[in-house]
Amino acid sequence: MKVIVTGGCGFVGSNICEFLKKLSFQVVSVDNLSKTYSKLNLKRLNNLEIKNYNIDVSKKNKFFKLNYKSDIIIDCCADPAVESSKKDILKNINNNLITTYNVLEKAKKDNSKLIFLSTSRIYPIKESRLKFISFLKKKNKNLFNENSNVIGSKTIYGFTKLASEMLIKEYNYAFKIDYIINRCGLITGPWQFGKVEQGLVSLWLWKHLNKNNNLYYKGYNGSGNQIRDVLFINDLCELVYLQIKKFKKIKNQTFCVGGGIKNSVNLKQLTKICEEITKNKLKIKNDLSTSIYDIPFYITSLNKVKKYYNWLPKTDLRKGLYVILKWMKNNYNLIKPYF
Repeated sequence: MKVIVTGGCGFVGSNICEFLKKLSFQVVSVDNLSKTYSKLNLKRLNNLEIKNYNIDVSKKNKFFKLNYKSDIIIDCCADPAVESSKKDILKNINNNLITTYNVLEKAKKDNSKLIFLSTSRIYPIKESRLKFISFLKKKNKNLFNENSNVIGSKTIYGFTKLASEMLIKEYNYAFKIDYIINRCGLITGPWQFGKVEQGLVSLWLWKHLNKNNNLYYKGYNGSGNQIRDVLFINDLCELVYLQIKKFKKIKNQTFCVGGGIKNSVNLKQLTKICEEITKNKLKIKNDLSTSIYDIPFYITSLNKVKKYYNWLPKTDLRKGLYVILKWMKNNYNLIKPYF
C-alpha cells in the first residue's frame, strides 16, 4: 500500500513514516523542511530509504503536480503554535486550512483516502474552564469527546483546524473522499524538540536533564495545576496503522485520541516525575499572568476509539518519560542544538 505523509519531517509525521516503513508500507514524505530540526529528521528518513519531496503543501500547483499517487494521504502538516497564530493570521490559515484544501484536491485527483491529524484546540477555551471546575468536583465523566461543544472562541489555530475538519466533510459529501479525523491532544515522544508553545513534556524533561532553571508555572496564579493527558507517539502510530487496516469497514468518522484519564497529569505532577527520573530538582518560577489562549484542562474521552478499534494507549506516563530520557541521553550532542 502506498502512503503519502504530509509534514513527514515533523515530529508526528516522521514517526509515522518510520513506523509504517518498518511494516513494509511504501511511504513517501512531503515536507518543505521549514522547521530547524526538519533536516535532522530528513536524515532519519533517508536512512530508512524514505524519500521526501521538498514541497510546500500550501502551494497547490506544486503539491497537485506531485507525480506520486497514493492509496492514503496522512495529513500531519500544520503550524500548531497557539500564541503566535494571532500574530500572523494569514500564515496560520495558509499552513493549516489551505494545506488541507490542497491535500483534498490531491486526494480527489488520485482517489486517495485521507487520515487527518486534527487537534484538541478545536474546543472552546470557555469549555475547558467549565470542565476544569467539573473535574475538580470529581465529576470525571465530563471529559472531552466527539460530541463536546465546539462553538466559541478557541484560538486562530483551533479555528483553522476545525474549518479543515468541516472542509473534509464537505469533500466527502460532494466528491466521496473517505476520511478519518483524529483530534489529538498533547503528544510526546522521541524526536520531539519541545518549545514553550508546543512539545511541553519533552521541553520539561530536557530542562530537568540539563538542570536549567528557566521554567515557569505560567497562568492561573502560577499554581501549576493545569491538567493535560499525554499520548505517546508510538501509541498514536499503532492507532493509525489500525485505521489503515480497517479503512474499508471504519471510515468517515471523527475520533478523540489522547492519553486518557490514566495518563493525565498537572504541571506540578509532571515536575515531580521529571525530578525523580533525572535526579535533578529545579527552582521553577511562578508567572501569575494568564494568556487569553491558555486552557486549564484537557482530558480525552477514549470511549469511541476503544469501541471502534479496541485501542487504548499502552504507554503509561512514567514509562514514556523514561523512553524519552533514554533517547535524549543517547543522542545528546546531536539533538542539543534543536532544543
